[in-house]
Amino acid sequence: MSEDIKTMRNIALAGHGGSGKTTLAEAMLFKAGVISRLGKVEEGNTVMDFQPEETRKQQSINTSFIKYAHNKHTITLMDTPGDQNFFSASKTCFPVADSLAFVIDGVGGPSAMTEEAGASALEYNLPGFVIVNKLDRERADFATCIEACKKALKKKIIPVCYPIGSETSFKGFVNIISGQAFEYGADGKVSKVDIPADMADDMEMAKEEFIENIAELNDQLLEKYLEGEKIAEADLKATFRQGVLDAKFYPAICSSATKMIGVETISDFIIDYMASPLDRGDWIAKDSKGEEVIVSPDPDAEFCGFVFCTIVDPYAGRLSLFRVISGSLGKEGNVVNTTKDTKERFSQLLEIAGKEQKTITSAIPGSIVAVAKLKETLTGDTLTGGSAIQIPAPKPMPSVISFAIKPKAKNDEDKIHEAIRKILDEDTGLLLRREEETRQTILSGRGLVHIEVTAEKIQRKFNVGMDIETPKVAYRETFKKKIRVQGRHKKQSGGHGQYGDCWIVLEPLPSGSGFEFVDKIVGGVIPKNYIPAVEAGVREASKTGILAGFPCVDFRVTVDFGSYHAVDSSEMAFKLAGTIAFKNAAADAKAVLLEPIMKVAVKVPEDSTGDIMGDLNSRRGRVIGMDSEGDKQIINALVPMAEMLRYAPDLSSMTAGRGTFSMEFEQYDEVPADLAKKVIERVNAEKE
Repeated sequence: MSEDIKTMRNIALAGHGGSGKTTLAEAMLFKAGVISRLGKVEEGNTVMDFQPEETRKQQSINTSFIKYAHNKHTITLMDTPGDQNFFSASKTCFPVADSLAFVIDGVGGPSAMTEEAGASALEYNLPGFVIVNKLDRERADFATCIEACKKALKKKIIPVCYPIGSETSFKGFVNIISGQAFEYGADGKVSKVDIPADMADDMEMAKEEFIENIAELNDQLLEKYLEGEKIAEADLKATFRQGVLDAKFYPAICSSATKMIGVETISDFIIDYMASPLDRGDWIAKDSKGEEVIVSPDPDAEFCGFVFCTIVDPYAGRLSLFRVISGSLGKEGNVVNTTKDTKERFSQLLEIAGKEQKTITSAIPGSIVAVAKLKETLTGDTLTGGSAIQIPAPKPMPSVISFAIKPKAKNDEDKIHEAIRKILDEDTGLLLRREEETRQTILSGRGLVHIEVTAEKIQRKFNVGMDIETPKVAYRETFKKKIRVQGRHKKQSGGHGQYGDCWIVLEPLPSGSGFEFVDKIVGGVIPKNYIPAVEAGVREASKTGILAGFPCVDFRVTVDFGSYHAVDSSEMAFKLAGTIAFKNAAADAKAVLLEPIMKVAVKVPEDSTGDIMGDLNSRRGRVIGMDSEGDKQIINALVPMAEMLRYAPDLSSMTAGRGTFSMEFEQYDEVPADLAKKVIERVNAEKE
């Protein structure tokens, strides 16, 4: 059985959107005989992009999986999304891959999400290799891409294939490990050729550099190299493979998926040099005391699996995708979800192949499988045979933009919430909350496109329409002037009347003080049992200020005088007197509007800092400092929330997708008078 594990390869195609991952996967499956005709992303007929939203947008939205056989090995391909809107679906899948293939656009080079994928590879110490794709395109440049990848992936890159021809005349490559050259015809058929004469000297130098790079990994080889001895090809390959598995560097090869150049070589390369589950070795789990536990890829050990993806189907229920880390599974059985501390039962073991699901009878370490209808299990959970251990789950990517949502049909309120809750099980990049103050349901995600696609999914899967709009800002009101007023409630209508009379002093307090109530009644002019009623009246009235109905904050009310009636006074009468007193005071206390100010941290490449700081200033922001993290700068600023509601797409366009930001509430500050006037007019018009 360990031989079976040895011949398994789990490889994630990672990189920026548009680099050609899905097209490359299609070409690899075609070459392997899994499909009989090549689909195209533009035509919406690829095996990996099969969801309606993917075919419409012509891009991957979810990670797709398919298994194929090549040279007596089994390769599981994971085609991950490269768009930042859907990158959380990639991030949860990277830990269960044993290697990453970074697919790079030969024209544009590595981009923001390539850097994110590279960071995941470093975090899990995964081996990887670089595929410079689209080398048949105008302005494609292999050498420039390699240099850019060193910086983006923060790793040494060692090319092992060099292109023959460039741009539209790209027709093959030289493999410097084998020293052979290959050219491809218009039909995608490959033939072995001599190394072109104009490349011979360069390839000689490249081979020498390659040998030197590999010799440095092994003391014995280095000694031979320095003494001018010839290094045996078998030793060179073995040391090269070990260097790849130890993630000392990333090899780089070249391809054009559309011309089928280098496609079979990629599968060969995965088998020869990428990690099997045995090469990946032990996983680290935590026991119930938080101490580390080693989990080995041993088929005879107790079962342990990690759930990395959930697919929600309105009819079939939840489908949980997991990787078997140790032990074996049969076609049905019981498992323990140690994250939720609950028992689960499955009656069918499945393998995912694009949009198809195949029933299988067993799974061993390294297998990527699925089961349906687990009651409590979600993405990030650990399943075991009984041991209380947990595999640490990747942190969800932070949401960067929020929208208020509501159903298109008024009576669909419950349906929309139920649908979103199910989608949240599937998508770790989404966050749902209720904003009581503005009475809005807020859905946060990775970008506007992410939220729009979620709305489409909800319509398709659960037949309920959803509208999205910019959320309302939770403004506040406060006062600038100290004032003393009377609040008097008197009503006589036969029998007992109503009588409450109080004098209050309203005065402003420093920002963040909230509300204070002070009792300075002397001589019993208002009985003690009526004072709390005055406070209750003030509190209730202050919930809707006088400018635009926002809650009032940062003020003190002191009740210092009043009168009462032995028969007609009551708690209700004094509560109404308190309300009247507050309203009278607020009218003359120079009320002003306050807005929430966010503490924002924007992480950008160094060459973007000037543009970002200028933009933050234009948003009424105030830069309060800068930090650096690797090759990125972090700009810390205080910015009004109203100016940050649509910041995510703007930051993305200013930094070519390389900028990220986080923000949290810091304080309330006064809105400039001209803007306050517009906000007050708009809010009052909406009410009418």
